[in-house]
Amino acid sequence: MGKEQSILSLGKLKEGDTAVIVRLESSDLSLKLMEMGFLPGEEVFVDKIAPLGDPISVKIGTYLLSLRKEEANAVMVRK
Repeated sequence: MGKEQSILSLGKLKEGDTAVIVRLESSDLSLKLMEMGFLPGEEVFVDKIAPLGDPISVKIGTYLLSLRKEEANAVMVRK
């Protein structure tokens, strides 16, 4: 494995993690997420996670957004 970067869902990241968006998994949520700036190649920072894990506050570009766990799990990222 070594230098190979792992691809996982945004919902699996911890507070303070930064990753790059690779793709969107859910066709139902894709348009909504893309309209909010979740595009492949964009960097996303996990700002805060609620005590029970839902919602998740993320920073993408200059925006701070709150996502449900279901939405976050539809965003595949590379750490």
